[in-house]
Parts: sequence; structure tokens; C-alpha cells
Amino acid sequence: MNKTTQWIIAAQLFLVAGMVNAQDGNAGINEATQQVRGYFQSGTGLMYAIGAIVGLIGAVKVFNKWNNGEPDTGKVAAAWFGSCVFLVVVATVLQSFFGI
Repeated sequence: MNKTTQWIIAAQLFLVAGMVNAQDGNAGINEATQQVRGYFQSGTGLMYAIGAIVGLIGAVKVFNKWNNGEPDTGKVAAAWFGSCVFLVVVATVLQSFFGI
């Protein structure tokens, strides 16, 4: 057997081995979908927890500004409250959008 024949046989064996190990594309997509769905509940809970922490920090900052008599207390309160509402709404909308 010459070198060319050996290379051709090796290439054919490599391709056959690749075909044997190949999976169905739908099976891979379904597995990825299940993994994302599994992480989604944890991510939603994390977003709610971050919203609660941001709300507490914002409440303390607004309280300090209010006690100091600063004039922009209303704007700061609206900004912190808006960020908390945004986090909760995003988590809820994503949850309903993906049907989880």
C-alpha cells in the first residue's frame, strides 16, 4: 500500500467515525431549550432579588436626601422606584413571553 492509499483509507475512517457520532439537530435544539428553561426560573428569582436590593438602597438614599432637605428628592425617588419597577416588569414579561 502506498502513502496515498493509506491517507485515503484514514480519511474515510475518520468520516465514518464522524457520521456515527453525529446527532440529530432537533435533539440538540430540544436539549438546549430544556436547559434554558431550567435556568430561567433561577434567573427570574435573581432579578426579583436584585430589584429588592436596589429598592432598599434607593429607599435609604431617598430618606437621607429627604432628611437633609435637598430639593431634588422627588427626582431621585422616581429614578430609584422606576429602576425597581423595570426589573420586576422585565422579569415578568420575559417569563410570560417565553411561556415559562
